[in-house]
Amino acid sequence: MWEPLLPKWAGWAYWGAMGAAVGSFLNVCIYRIPRGESIVFPRSRCPRCAHPIPWYYNIPVLSWLWLRGRCAFCRGPISVRYFLVELWTALTYVGLFDRWGWSPTFLILAVFLSLCIALFFIDLEWQVLPNGLTIPGAAVGLLTMGPNALVTWESGLLGFGLGVTIPLGLIGLYWLVRREEGMGLGDVKLLAMIGAFLGAGRLLMVLMIASVAGVLGGLVLWRRQRTTPLGRVAVPFGTFLCGAAWLVVFWGDTAYEAYHRWLIRWYLGL
Repeated sequence: MWEPLLPKWAGWAYWGAMGAAVGSFLNVCIYRIPRGESIVFPRSRCPRCAHPIPWYYNIPVLSWLWLRGRCAFCRGPISVRYFLVELWTALTYVGLFDRWGWSPTFLILAVFLSLCIALFFIDLEWQVLPNGLTIPGAAVGLLTMGPNALVTWESGLLGFGLGVTIPLGLIGLYWLVRREEGMGLGDVKLLAMIGAFLGAGRLLMVLMIASVAGVLGGLVLWRRQRTTPLGRVAVPFGTFLCGAAWLVVFWGDTAYEAYHRWLIRWYLGL
């Protein structure tokens, strides 16, 4: 109801700032959840000298740039990941608001993509997808299918079901062939979450994009490691799934429509 009262740029500025603030909280989750630490206490501190960070050195995006990626107290380097997460989340919120405005779909997708950004970096660093994020995320996806304009109840439930059954089938097949685990159960829960939020069709798009990117990423890792056999390279597939989900939210429909038009032109011989 506020949309007619505020210019578009005000919404961009507001949600950009909110996204950066959420990104700052996601950084806390990315650092602490895999270590089993509380995300509430203690307050933010330097990961090297453990000095508490005052609020004026903890302004999202700007503080990292102002301090040139270093702690204000020990001058130790602060990972660029902190800056990237805050900036990525801010841009994500601006993009979502630009497309969906003040709507339930905007808020639902903001929650979904915030989870994806956190899981992207956690899996990249730790190769683990915490149950504390994937399971509640899947529950939120199921509970918000009604107001989510991207899915119907049928598509969301089917997406959730496919998100569970497809990877479980692949895990079983891989076990029969090689007698070892080819995919972790964390990926199953993540795919169930993605399917609940995005529906069956977009879930398949996510799987396709992530699989291609995962193969290419695996080849790059293999080339860098050299001593590890190609079939033994550990690929953080959850990272690719989260990145693909982000792409599909913003450009999945456009890509599908372009492909559909090309297919029709090809079929008609135009």
